[in-house]
Amino acid sequence: MSLILAATKPHARSLPALLIRTLATETAQAGGSDLPPYIPPKPPNTPKQRASLGPQPRQAPSYRSANPRLPPGFGRNQLLPVSNTTRELLESIVAQFNAPIRYAFAYGSGVFEQDGYRTVEAPDGEKPMLDFLFAVTHADHFHSINMNQHPSHYPLSARVLGSDYVQRVQNFGPGVWFNAYAQMNGVTIKYGVTTVDNLCSDLLNWRTLYLAGRMHKPLRIIKDDARVRLTQQVNLTSAVRHALLTLPESFTEAELFERIAAISYTGDPRMVLPAENRAKVQNIVSKQAPQFKELYHRLVVGLPGVHWPSFSSNIQQDVSPHARSAHLRKLPSHLLTGVKGHYTRALDLTEFDDSAAWVRMAGDERLPEVIRQQTVSIVKGPATIQSMKGILSAGLAKSIRYGAAKVSKYWKGTSGSKSS
Repeated sequence: MSLILAATKPHARSLPALLIRTLATETAQAGGSDLPPYIPPKPPNTPKQRASLGPQPRQAPSYRSANPRLPPGFGRNQLLPVSNTTRELLESIVAQFNAPIRYAFAYGSGVFEQDGYRTVEAPDGEKPMLDFLFAVTHADHFHSINMNQHPSHYPLSARVLGSDYVQRVQNFGPGVWFNAYAQMNGVTIKYGVTTVDNLCSDLLNWRTLYLAGRMHKPLRIIKDDARVRLTQQVNLTSAVRHALLTLPESFTEAELFERIAAISYTGDPRMVLPAENRAKVQNIVSKQAPQFKELYHRLVVGLPGVHWPSFSSNIQQDVSPHARSAHLRKLPSHLLTGVKGHYTRALDLTEFDDSAAWVRMAGDERLPEVIRQQTVSIVKGPATIQSMKGILSAGLAKSIRYGAAKVSKYWKGTSGSKSS
């Protein structure tokens, strides 16, 4: 008996392990087991997403932070402040659009005060129309989603013909589609839609000056984009160079701001016809001088040969042909092509690699007028096309309403200039 116990003792410790292995490897077909067969748990019952007939908006990524490749403070002059009330209103309006927007800003008399106009914060009376511009990646995609969300923003013809038609009309001229007299958050808005590629091209090259010229003046950025911020800084510097080449040795900051603000109106047919306030440039600058100074002061003092103390409103510049040639060579390519074409004929210049040719052009006393004429040739065509496109994008009724408002502003500006 003791031998039997002694023989079984070495296996007594392995008995629990043997039992566990037996239970673990037992199959459901083992008929002698009293354990129920193992039933794997069912996956959670998640309803399948139904296919939608229309395109669904994607969550637009945030572009508020600067691109890591740009210095953190790059372009901070573009971030002009507005009151908290205005900021919240502008951001709430843009946030209501489901279609993805990469870059958005608000501009005009409804955002920044202009002489003779009411801002959106006016306590009583009729509120002004707020102006926005949206830069998107794909215009067709934006209009398809936006037309589904806000059909009343588009005329009947656009709703019938669809987003592809809207995109094709948008591509004419300066490449912008405007929706006017849209009601959002208790205010009336007008917003233009363009692509980021088209916007950056105009900011760099001044192909039409329709977008670049609007962005020469104070605006409130609502959605930021690093690529646009970089090209906008180039655009602002180009506007300074353009103005310096048309100004004398000594001038005031008000003269500089008016010269910059007038670039986009040079050649605009609305300034000839009774369709725009003749005193618009002066109205803008007289009330927005602090914003203009924030926008341009750092850029001006960063250029060689320009002296502008921060405490002074007087500016001096080096007007020698050598100094002016440095500004001339860095004008936007589309404008510079026209200037070079003029002097190729006028001065029989054919080689522009030689610095002597640039100094010769910069020393010509007719240079300011040549620059003005070439600016007119850039602005006139696209501005005319965009005015004609307004009938297609806004519809006949809204176009008549918008035109009547512009004529009213024209007569106000005319009467104001006579009284002064």
